[in-house]
Amino acid sequence: MSKNYLKGRGAQQNKTNKFSEFIYETRNDFLEFCRIEGEQANKNKTQYIPIFPKTIINKVTSPDIGMAFSMNPYQGCEHGCIYCYARNTHEYWGYSPGLDFERKILIKEDAPKLLEAKLKSKRWEAKTIVLSGNTDCYQPAEKEYKITRACLRVFLKYKHPVGIITKNALILRDLDVLKELAKDNLIGVNMSVTSLSEETRRVLEPRTTTIKKRLEVIRILSENNIPVNAMLAPIIPGINSHEILNLAKAVSQNGAVSFAFTVVRLNGAIGEIFSDWIHKTMPNKAQKVLNQIKECHGGTLNDSRYGIRSKGEGKIATQIHDMVRIARQTYFKDKSFPKLNSKLHKQYKDGQMSLF
Repeated sequence: MSKNYLKGRGAQQNKTNKFSEFIYETRNDFLEFCRIEGEQANKNKTQYIPIFPKTIINKVTSPDIGMAFSMNPYQGCEHGCIYCYARNTHEYWGYSPGLDFERKILIKEDAPKLLEAKLKSKRWEAKTIVLSGNTDCYQPAEKEYKITRACLRVFLKYKHPVGIITKNALILRDLDVLKELAKDNLIGVNMSVTSLSEETRRVLEPRTTTIKKRLEVIRILSENNIPVNAMLAPIIPGINSHEILNLAKAVSQNGAVSFAFTVVRLNGAIGEIFSDWIHKTMPNKAQKVLNQIKECHGGTLNDSRYGIRSKGEGKIATQIHDMVRIARQTYFKDKSFPKLNSKLHKQYKDGQMSLF
């Protein structure tokens, strides 16, 4: 690992925002000045910044994304997963998709009120809303702000189906609400498990829950009749692609009823951020991994083709798909993720069951 590696973060640089008219760079003379003065050139602290959007529900129009609506209580994510596709969205807020994405977290404290107003709307028809389609709703900020918990209570009040995507064990704090939702088949959880190696997890997803704890979360949720789909994603050739069968076995043994996968793609600024990261963390295998990723996407890191972008093509992608097929046949043959209940919500639009 490079001596310049910034411990505790995924991105190792703050790539310039493509929408900004200014370019910022850290000059060597400035670094030398900081050294002489005993000052920090780069304060590696997380900032929580409140924002006040007018809406909270996002309609998902991409044809190859398995959700219709999503909502994100937070923008940016302190987990720091180096491969995260959501990094690019931070540029629309005026920040870098690199370190800013992990250190400048935008907080939507009005999210529960906005959600309730939407669910009460006469024009709204119940369809599963996923927390979160973009950044993790149980990232460290949730421990302080409890926005996700407040939103789950709104979903429960209006008997509305909700999905969760997370890789944080903080979800177990809300087990009481999740169990109430599960009684009416209103909740499904997608738990991300990217590797069984703690060494890999620490560099790939530096501020996330340990693998052991994630498997425990799957087990506890499953024991409480809360269906869990394991997200074995992304599969990165040369880093975790050899783990597919073992990952599938582990999540199945802990109670997951299904699993999904994607082949990593490095769109927009993520290609440069990931390339910089891997040369600092895995210099001996960096070029091999980058070349294998390119081979899955027509010779480029940047793949935006619907239907292909998340699954890949070519020999390496075919090998991944073959392993996934074997894993499903071996460990998930008689399992399936249930369709959530969207029939109750209409009766509860005013917050209580209609009597007439």
